Amino acid sequence: MTLYVRRKSFFNHCLKISKKNEVHEGGRWLQMCRSKTSAPKNFCDYESMRRTYNIRVPQRFNFAKDVLEQWETKEKKGQRSSLPALWWVNDSGEEVRWSFEELGFHSRRLANVLHQECSLERGDRVFLILPRVPEWWLVNVACLRTGTVLIPGTSQLTARDICHRLQASGAKCVITDETLAPLLDTVASDCPSISTKLLLSHRAMHGWGNLSELMGKVSDDHVCMDTRSDEAMTIFFTSGTTGSPKMTQHSHCSYGLGLTVNGRYWLDLTEQDVFWNTSDTGWAKSAWSSVFAPWIQGACVFVHHMPRFDTSTVLKTLSSYPITTFCTAPTAYRMLVQDDISRFMFKALEHCLCAGEPINPEVMWKWKELTGLDIYEGYGQTETVLIAGTFKGMKIKPGSFGKASPGYDVQVVDEDGSVLPRGQEGDLGIRVKPDRPFSLFTEYTGEPERTAECFRGDFYLTGDRGMMDDEGYLWFIGRADDVILSAGYRIGPFEVENALIEHSAVAESAVVSSPDPVRGEVVKAFVVLTADYKSRDHKELIQELQTHVKTVTAPYKYPRKIEFVDHLPKTVSGKIRRVELRKKEWGQQTSKQIWK
Repeated sequence: MTLYVRRKSFFNHCLKISKKNEVHEGGRWLQMCRSKTSAPKNFCDYESMRRTYNIRVPQRFNFAKDVLEQWETKEKKGQRSSLPALWWVNDSGEEVRWSFEELGFHSRRLANVLHQECSLERGDRVFLILPRVPEWWLVNVACLRTGTVLIPGTSQLTARDICHRLQASGAKCVITDETLAPLLDTVASDCPSISTKLLLSHRAMHGWGNLSELMGKVSDDHVCMDTRSDEAMTIFFTSGTTGSPKMTQHSHCSYGLGLTVNGRYWLDLTEQDVFWNTSDTGWAKSAWSSVFAPWIQGACVFVHHMPRFDTSTVLKTLSSYPITTFCTAPTAYRMLVQDDISRFMFKALEHCLCAGEPINPEVMWKWKELTGLDIYEGYGQTETVLIAGTFKGMKIKPGSFGKASPGYDVQVVDEDGSVLPRGQEGDLGIRVKPDRPFSLFTEYTGEPERTAECFRGDFYLTGDRGMMDDEGYLWFIGRADDVILSAGYRIGPFEVENALIEHSAVAESAVVSSPDPVRGEVVKAFVVLTADYKSRDHKELIQELQTHVKTVTAPYKYPRKIEFVDHLPKTVSGKIRRVELRKKEWGQQTSKQIWK
């Protein structure tokens, strides 16, 4: 459903950007034309990268032991750069810098808390909701060390969302801060599997163990669990078009080794790099780019804990700290290019990337014009690592998300699972036969039928429609299902419709995506009103319904647009024809025509 707008004039227009120089006059920086180029550091070119990629998966693997402890050892021997492993700052000027040795020290203590104080065993599930605070990274590493299965959640979850996740997962331990603890307490009695609640706070709270105090009571001596490579490591809840969010399970190797593709090749990181990824801690992209990918390469993970995304803060941070690599959502870039970037200098910045949703070519042009830097787009999902992307040294085709990543054979297939010729639209798939990539998710936990639905013939289907051009570049057409990608968030229409129908004003509703200049697409609800509400003021009612949805489900899912209709288009069997509603919203963009 998220569509790229193709225009002949755009693709026929050649980008000509002169070199830019910066001249300082009277305290002001006048931006003259400037160009930055950055050659790959970890590979020569795309073709050689694909040829030489060869990761052998050992029988036993644990990221904490086999990666983090190795960097810790190198650090102690003076064989790693002096950059911290984690560099955390906030808006109040506070700062935390942890080396790999310090990260190991604190995470071993937390691992002992989980095992000794909480009596958690290997395979037990830990539900984590924390914002971008250093302890979030400690919990990640401690769960790896103990072999417990981490289930991250966003702080925007409602009580209902949390209750469903706890009941479905059977989590034994919850970890959060004092902001969300009361919300968890409201549902705890309905979640009998919970045996321990840990609180990150300076204050005591009845029924909760204080995380910091407990860490102060235990030893920093901990032996990392010897986990199998295929053993469950983490579970992410992901939205679908029907039913409740699915539990997407990953193993120790699928992310712990599989995200080498992201760190070594797409991000092109080394231990000399400072990498800032702005993803929220509740999403798989944080595991991708704030834990595994950068630390595989020994790079410094930079974090700015902002209450909300603020363009001035982001730009000031990029200019004030030695950040070499920056990854954020296309929505963020759309907001950044509207600011006055000429006020800032990004002396260290070398590599910019985006993922989570398609990026408008116009934004890529504007960012290049203002900073001299290209934006390298990546395409993936919770179930995978990077599926495809634009890599350094490749020709960038604005509107295309690049070529298949090493380790994946990505093809466009038809309804029978047969590979389609170049230039034809079909379903995007990853070949899984005869050899299934180890960097693919294990399953939708407890749902074998929904897991099986992802496969067709020799391919795993991503759920997206696309095409491959004559040079092997992949182009996104739209969602094969109805999932909405808004500002990097994955939103299932079923969840929004369920929330709406609980309001007495709603007889029935249908939720689809609608184009938006900032977020790419937003949630739009077509609502049929009940008889008692047909005469109500529509503007007032829209606000009431939006507020209602925000209270019933996570606020980011609320419909930013609502249109009242007399009836919804349906098939003979009574199914809502969302395709009709999408065409109404997207107009000619649904023609899916691509100009080459």
